[in-house]
Amino acid sequence: MYISVQKLRPHAQIPKRATAQSAGYDLYALPEEPLTIQPQEICKVPTGIAVAPSRPDVALCIFPRSGLSTKHGITLINSVGLVDSDYRGELLIPLINHGSEPFTVEAGMRIAQLVVLPILTPELKEVTRLDTTERGAGGFGASGLS
Repeated sequence: MYISVQKLRPHAQIPKRATAQSAGYDLYALPEEPLTIQPQEICKVPTGIAVAPSRPDVALCIFPRSGLSTKHGITLINSVGLVDSDYRGELLIPLINHGSEPFTVEAGMRIAQLVVLPILTPELKEVTRLDTTERGAGGFGASGLS
């Protein structure tokens, strides 16, 4: 398997894994000029790249970077971004500033991680009843585990 990466602008950076065992590929910001995100503000940060996996049975998931979130309160507004295998537009990263200070995103800054995950698409079958389980319909802490 491979992922085709198209640079949409000359200074875009190809995603890279930081170490041999890194699960994710770092995604790099490419705003036209430094972009300041005010506290509680949401901004879509361009990466300057479009991607295409070689297989249709995968999804590209965008995860926040732990350093940005723990040091500055910068994370993804949707927790995890889901990029379908047939999307061909630019990867835009929706960041939110949960911190108390403005945060400036500059070109070349690592802002998120791209992780490839397999996708199962089972047939959905309508039924009149589901099988019973010990847990049943109990949710939101009903299993007794914290």
